[in-house]
Amino acid sequence: MYDVAIIGAGPAGATLARLIGDRYKVLLIEKRQLPDWSENFSSIKCCGGLLAPDAQMMLSKLGLGLPRSVLEEPQLFVVKSIDIPQRLERYYQRHYINMNRKKFDSWLLSLVPATVDIRTHCRLQSYSSQNNGFTLSLVHQKRAFVEKARILIGADGAKSKIRTRSAPRQLFPKKYVAIQEWVERKNDFPYFTSIFDRSITDYYCWTIPKGNYLLIGAALPYQEKAAEKFALLKATLARYGMTFGKTVFREGTLILRPVKQSQLFTGGQGIGLLGEAAGWISPSSAEGLSYAFKSALMMADALRSTLDGFEKRYQEKTRQLRKNIFLKNLKSIFIFNPVLRKMIMNSGLQSITVRRR
Repeated sequence: MYDVAIIGAGPAGATLARLIGDRYKVLLIEKRQLPDWSENFSSIKCCGGLLAPDAQMMLSKLGLGLPRSVLEEPQLFVVKSIDIPQRLERYYQRHYINMNRKKFDSWLLSLVPATVDIRTHCRLQSYSSQNNGFTLSLVHQKRAFVEKARILIGADGAKSKIRTRSAPRQLFPKKYVAIQEWVERKNDFPYFTSIFDRSITDYYCWTIPKGNYLLIGAALPYQEKAAEKFALLKATLARYGMTFGKTVFREGTLILRPVKQSQLFTGGQGIGLLGEAAGWISPSSAEGLSYAFKSALMMADALRSTLDGFEKRYQEKTRQLRKNIFLKNLKSIFIFNPVLRKMIMNSGLQSITVRRR
């Protein structure tokens, strides 16, 4: 029997496994085929692939430095905000580390100690609980098998099976569908662009240069003709004057937006939830990497001395994350309300002038 079974080897799961792998017998399960250092679109995670300042801070607290192999060009120092209906543009200085998300996840997984039993290309089918722990039904390359663990950690993202099964009546955060296309980049465009247009979404859209490609993405309300809204985004950008080449790859995923404290759930009864599985994701930007690292570190601290009672210790440690989510929701009022956003953009507050020539 394992002490800890972690479902999901993304940034949250891999980081927790690295931090506790020398103290406990750990099983780490990942559905993707990782590590994957290839340049193709296999094993890809639908993500903008930007490390925001908060995530950079967490890497420093974890004592990590990024290898060159995970970086993409260009590195970004400017955010360009566009309000389409009001035809407003502003530039803001902020440094985002531009990286290849698949290679980033592969690198994090490579840091996990050899004492951890890592099973990739492996899926959790179901689980059941007993007095002394959990029985996991798993499938690896069509072969079904069973493992047992004393505690179960869900780091399996927005569509978390662990959360859905363990808390069926718990309120989920508001759901959005993220659609993102990799298109051929036709010109030099060294900005992370955030785009606002309520005819497309009440959240936001984005473009991100990534090597030879331009990522065009949108967070679209769940079950509201997402494909049609995304087509409208591309048509709107073309009318706005953006030029881009043919689509090379299209991806999508579910993302969560916690707008109430009741939508955050850390687990219980031998189960703990990390990252987006718990609802830890910024409601103002959909940034989740910093929360993945923070929650993994908090869980590692909760497990430092013993497994017994870890749920309560973890819940206590995440109070700061709850406060942060609350403050991000307050920030959202000024970002997504068209009248307030217009006032802020017209004021020029914290904006900069960009001169390309």
